[in-house]
Amino acid sequence: MNTLTNLTDSVRQPIDRMLTRAYAHTTARLQVIRNEQGMSTIEYAMGSLAAAALAAVLYMVINGNGVVSAIEGIITDALSNTPS
Repeated sequence: MNTLTNLTDSVRQPIDRMLTRAYAHTTARLQVIRNEQGMSTIEYAMGSLAAAALAAVLYMVINGNGVVSAIEGIITDALSNTPS
């Protein structure tokens, strides 16, 4: 029984130390993350670039012949149909 207890302690202690170090590291990293406020300049630049690219794509889609003709068709059908 004594050998089993010693074996269990010899296995448990390194695991306890490893978990304690992992907890301390994670806690310290979370504290650093919490202290970072706002976006950096590159994040603003990438966000602005992505927004401009999306706006350009939407502008091209809206001004394309397919969208304009589809909207015109919907409006023409709505105006030409009489209620039953």
